[in-house]
Amino acid sequence: MAASAGQFEPMRGYFGIGVEGISKPMNLGNLFRSAHAFGASFVFTVDAHYTVRGALSDTSKSPREVPLYQFETVAELSLPKGCELVGIELLDEAEDLPSFRHPRCAAYVLGRERGSLSPALLARCDHVVRIPMRFCVNVATAGAIVMYDRLISLGRFARRPLIPGGRPEPLPEHVHGAPPARKAARAQ
Repeated sequence: MAASAGQFEPMRGYFGIGVEGISKPMNLGNLFRSAHAFGASFVFTVDAHYTVRGALSDTSKSPREVPLYQFETVAELSLPKGCELVGIELLDEAEDLPSFRHPRCAAYVLGRERGSLSPALLARCDHVVRIPMRFCVNVATAGAIVMYDRLISLGRFARRPLIPGGRPEPLPEHVHGAPPARKAARAQ
């Protein structure tokens, strides 16, 4: 589906998404293509590499448009100051994605297809979130679900109608200028 300019308004903050120890390069290419489409500020790998084979599924050639960071170990993983690391993992103690408040500045990390995030990486996470489902889906699909949830929860969209087929409630016009509290304080 082709996106047109202005289809959604940019959100405040930024996000990146990456993987640890991925074993299927085509999934990585699909994840990075989705990250590019959702407006990720960066993508990354930990103990995994973006390869030519993975690039075959990344038809948008995202590393040309979005910075790609490759870290050999969890200890090398370096994020911008103030960026919260969010692990995506099917753990009982993880917070359910529909109840999770996405940080303004976040890096999401997913584990390998045949395993989980390493204990070392889980220890580095500020939050651990799970997508409520019966079993795991592939990494690219899980990543797309997380990025879509971020978009709809932090983006600026019209409210959904109360009934199917109803019209969305239009967004109020943005008011430019100083916040009302500051205007009142200056008037005194």
